[in-house]
Amino acid sequence: MKAAFYTLGCKVNQYESQAMAQNLESHGFVITDPSEKADVYVVNSCTVTAESDRKTRQAVRRFKKLHPESIVVLTGCMPQASPEAGEKLSEADIVFGNKSNRFIYDYIMQYINGSGRIFAVDEHKSGECFAGDTITSFRERTRASVKIEDGCNRFCSYCIIPYARGRVRSKPLDELKAEIAALEKNGFSEIVLVGINLSAYGTDTEGTIVDAVRIAASFDGIKRVRLGSLEPDHITDEIISGLASIPKFCPQFHISLQSGCDKTLKKMNRHYTSEEYFELCQKLRRAFTDTTITTDVMVGFPYETDEDFEISKNFVEKVCFEKVHVFPYSVRPGTPAAKMEQIEKNVKEKRAAEMSSTADKIRKNFLESQIGKTLEVLVEEYHDGYAQGYTANYTPVRIFSGCDIHGIIKTEITAVDGDFCIGKI
Repeated sequence: MKAAFYTLGCKVNQYESQAMAQNLESHGFVITDPSEKADVYVVNSCTVTAESDRKTRQAVRRFKKLHPESIVVLTGCMPQASPEAGEKLSEADIVFGNKSNRFIYDYIMQYINGSGRIFAVDEHKSGECFAGDTITSFRERTRASVKIEDGCNRFCSYCIIPYARGRVRSKPLDELKAEIAALEKNGFSEIVLVGINLSAYGTDTEGTIVDAVRIAASFDGIKRVRLGSLEPDHITDEIISGLASIPKFCPQFHISLQSGCDKTLKKMNRHYTSEEYFELCQKLRRAFTDTTITTDVMVGFPYETDEDFEISKNFVEKVCFEKVHVFPYSVRPGTPAAKMEQIEKNVKEKRAAEMSSTADKIRKNFLESQIGKTLEVLVEEYHDGYAQGYTANYTPVRIFSGCDIHGIIKTEITAVDGDFCIGKI
């Protein structure tokens, strides 16, 4: 049988799709692209915004319309957070939440054997342990994302994720060690540790994120270890010094900001001030050579005034982020912010465009500052005469090459083209 995966959302979802795919492969399934004919289509959903839910519904209905004889499976965060929404989506033959991903083969077999439509959403409960299948491969050929943490205890006023993912729980280090060993054996040279609230790793087990990085870096074949998105208030001085002591650790930090205005941060129920965030950035830049700090910024949150927006924009300029993901606030039903007084769509869009313009100028200056440097680039793909990859601090680089090259290549940066640095061997 053939199965295809359509994944929405974050790197954790991508990891979980890989784990489910390997589960099915171990039972004889062939994994194919969702654009091709398959016996089973799996939609691994995101529910961060109402738009995410819309895309999920659209995907489920599209697969069932195009392939009415195939089995359509809905899993992920949408049915986990909103079981009633998953149950109402009748085009899905099998519905279960992210808590039950490891049972995907069993559910498919039950359906094939005549069980009828399956709806099996098991809610997350406090005190549950980290669970799920591990992976031995990943869709990229050099870098593998590895999920080491699940759940979130923060309850930001705009976010539904604690309801979709449960409380913080951490992958045991012995399981992580075995997983990294398998990835090293299969030729992966870079590991990205990811989680729902990654910086909370170990808070339930008396460990820290440093312990996980050390495990990944202990393998000879693993040349780089980097972290996914982090929350600022978990990055202590001890964490910084521990990470700085690991030579293979990549000095790239994606630290969620959301707003540079303290009043807005308080409305969001974020657990830090702009000054505390700025001090953290200063510490990181002192502790790591050639570090980059990237972030997410939300504009148009309820009650955000023109003055609040200007404060936030000025803060982005002050920190001088190497890259900023800017997005307008989107109402997420079921969250406290959805009940707040909303800002008009055109105002949000105008602020997003203005914030993006500011961020793009900073990004351009950063990329141009790399010209003349010789950097190590881990090549990930090759096409049209160019090898493409990333430096340790996640600067994207294209290298002119007459052939397909692999591994870490010393590269002199000679120019900038759009969002890429151009280099030569």
